[in-house]
Amino acid sequence: MEDREACYVISIAARIVGVHAQTLRYYERLGLIAPSRSRGRIRLYSNEDIEKVRMIQRLMDELGVNLAGVEVILRMRQRIAQMERELEELRQIVGRNTLPEP
Repeated sequence: MEDREACYVISIAARIVGVHAQTLRYYERLGLIAPSRSRGRIRLYSNEDIEKVRMIQRLMDELGVNLAGVEVILRMRQRIAQMERELEELRQIVGRNTLPEP
């Protein structure tokens, strides 16, 4: 099963991470997580979503980061990952266009 495959309804996701379903709804309202939705508009959480909630909990519980700080950290992680992908693409382009030395 892929990490992005939505497979848990909110009650199960909340039980897995040890929070109330309302906490997951609150994180969604803040934009910290974005579960997919079924045709009936039921929230469906993937393993990736579950791991993101666990990271949010670690940042708050172990490091004392507030929700505003969590939001900044998550955005920075997302931006770094995007930049790493772009850098790898550029490396591949440069590698293909490099001529061998005579």
